[in-house]
Amino acid sequence: MSNCPCGSAQPYENCCAPLIKGEQAAATAEQLMRARYTAHTLADIGFIVSSHHPDTRHEIDEASTRQWAEKSEWLGIDIRHIEGGSEADEKAEIEFVVNYRDAKGERRIHHELSEFEKKDGQWFFRDAKAPTVEQYRREEPKLGRNDPCHCGSGKKYKKCCGKAA
Repeated sequence: MSNCPCGSAQPYENCCAPLIKGEQAAATAEQLMRARYTAHTLADIGFIVSSHHPDTRHEIDEASTRQWAEKSEWLGIDIRHIEGGSEADEKAEIEFVVNYRDAKGERRIHHELSEFEKKDGQWFFRDAKAPTVEQYRREEPKLGRNDPCHCGSGKKYKKCCGKAA
């Protein structure tokens, strides 16, 4: 048995397979998120569509979703943040990043903030949007190649600690 593509380190048959095959429902929004990613790796468009909220399911472009799933090499998912989504919750937001290679073999990332919602006690993917990315600000000025090295050697940074960089 091979590990599940969702990154759980569990065998596929014990992890996402029961959800994708319809044998059990996702207990949490994260379980559904991981199963949807796995469905993309398997190009199981039926599960992707059925796990989409009934109120927004008509918005799915099945042909382009199938093409993206089939023509991509899926490299992994990194779930960055989860808000809500437990068995007791009704809504959830999950921020994640997916790494993949496109049809041309170019490495790509897909960064998304997904919204999940329960309907009749079952979790569904509702919608997605681009996450807000915070700008990084340095506390100290950037050290240039020709600046004196920070180690105190008296040499230029590029001839001292910056040599390996």
